[in-house]
Amino acid sequence: MAKPKDNPNYKVVAENRRARFDYAIEDDLECGIILEGSEVKSLRQGGANIAESYATVDNGELWLINAYVAPYEQAKTFQHEERRRRKLLVSRKELARLWNETQRKGMTLVPLVLYFNHRGMAKLKIGIAKGKKTHDKRETQAKRDWQRQKQRLLKENN
Repeated sequence: MAKPKDNPNYKVVAENRRARFDYAIEDDLECGIILEGSEVKSLRQGGANIAESYATVDNGELWLINAYVAPYEQAKTFQHEERRRRKLLVSRKELARLWNETQRKGMTLVPLVLYFNHRGMAKLKIGIAKGKKTHDKRETQAKRDWQRQKQRLLKENN
């Protein structure tokens, strides 16, 4: 995501960089996330990891599972659980679409970026993805290497 230059509230907290390597992202969706106070403070300090997490539709609700939010040191008595299930906020129409997409074979919901938007609200971008096979990953790697080499050659010629 490109960072708006004039906005002090926008901040990327955690990014799942491996998601685009391991999955073919078909579509993405921005959703809100329900957090406790100590979780928000910890996220503002940059203490989060969404690399091993995933999203799922369960009983008509969207949940983020296994996302790590570091403990906030100043919150001694009201500390949050680090890897608890967190509810994600989407409209009913989007929720129905996500549920239909995940019922297809091989489709899953993968968190891509956790960030604070321009209003200072915590948001999570999730992608509807299909897992890549090993040969697809090699092909992606080869394309990326070729693009780098092409850029180097163009730079040398100029």
